Amino acid sequence: MERNLASIRRLEESIGQALVGKPDVVRLAIVALLARGHLLIEDVPGVGKTTLAQALARSLGLSFQRIQFTSDLLPSDILGISVFDPRTTEFQFKPGPIFANIVLADEINRTTPKTQSSLLEAMNEGQVSLDHHTHLLPQPFMVLATQNPLEYQGTHPLPESQMDRFLLRIRVGYPDEEYERQILCGAGAVRLDRVRPVLESAAITELQKTVEAVRVEDAVLDYLMGIVQATRTHDALALGASPRGALALLTSAKALALADGRAYCVPDDVKQLAVSALAHRVILRSRWDGGSDGSLDTERVIREILQSVPVPR
Repeated sequence: MERNLASIRRLEESIGQALVGKPDVVRLAIVALLARGHLLIEDVPGVGKTTLAQALARSLGLSFQRIQFTSDLLPSDILGISVFDPRTTEFQFKPGPIFANIVLADEINRTTPKTQSSLLEAMNEGQVSLDHHTHLLPQPFMVLATQNPLEYQGTHPLPESQMDRFLLRIRVGYPDEEYERQILCGAGAVRLDRVRPVLESAAITELQKTVEAVRVEDAVLDYLMGIVQATRTHDALALGASPRGALALLTSAKALALADGRAYCVPDDVKQLAVSALAHRVILRSRWDGGSDGSLDTERVIREILQSVPVPR
């Protein structure tokens, strides 16, 4: 356990060199990695979304690809394409940028829903099916996606099925005044070129396997299920969290426990991650009836549920 904790601390320190003053955000990104999940980073431009994704990728000794999502991006630009080879008179598959361990999907909601949905199989099953052939993706595999709020021009809302593939949705937020002053003065300037790999593939795989062995007592599991059930009966929600959402909350809670140096979950692990794991998986009645997106409102509903569900002692 001590060796695992030391590895996680090195990773946190490495990412923190680029994203200063945001240790909680860095911790959530690492939780998604340890839980074998994908991460959606949503916020206004200029707060460090892409920096966080790049710093995480640079801190890992893995292959990395960045895809800049635009309105004219096609599924083949992501997945790859089969090209006819006249020498062999056969079609040869040319893999796209999705064939990397860490994939940065930058501004994912600036492309069309058709192109967004091309990621579904890759994110859910770790493979790409094209021209009657299945191509396995390298492991470990993680998609780090950034998106701007839907109020910004040129954005397309992610389909519910796409949102459900992200283990966590987080926001970076504005820096504290102290850290923003450091950035303006140059002392806390972002220096991605200083970030070096601190973990190799084997170490990451070992950490991910350790997460699976983290214990969850019945009382903690009942608490988690109580939160999930409450999303399905809340008056403000037309659609509650699915079993996949419940599993995402459980897996991420186990990863958070490991990041805190524990081999067991406590209720606070579940409580800390409920908003990040569930808010993007539920649908408000107002949105169901054709209202606004209301992503902030879903977060408020999850917080209300956390206040109403008794915490086990």
